[in-house]
Amino acid sequence: MDTLAEFVQKTRDNLGMSAKGLAKKSAIELSMIEDIESGKELFLPVTIRQKLAKALKCSPQDILVLERGYQDIVVSEDKLMEIRARILNHEKSIACPRCGEPLVVRIEKMYDLEDNLVLSPKAHCSKCVFQLRG
Repeated sequence: MDTLAEFVQKTRDNLGMSAKGLAKKSAIELSMIEDIESGKELFLPVTIRQKLAKALKCSPQDILVLERGYQDIVVSEDKLMEIRARILNHEKSIACPRCGEPLVVRIEKMYDLEDNLVLSPKAHCSKCVFQLRG
């Protein structure tokens, strides 16, 4: 079975469209099309799904079945705390707790109301829907 990214790319190619052409035909920002085709966007808002389906000449259901859902994400709080600590220790090679693929990590620098620096670890999986937010 294709991923959402593969399905959109193959269908677009079969219709003879570029990513820019699909963006124009669907009235979806090119950056969103690029995110979908690169696998960054795994679940779409209903309106985006409908516009994309119309432009790709398929049913919204054809796209929906390829999207990933949030319902199966279960990671213990201990594991999340460990990942946060590793990110703050500037480790780069951290595996996703769900699928084992590499996490894309960064540290967001923010300031609180008293102008104190606050470091917030962020991560998302390069393959599945796992995300760590702060």
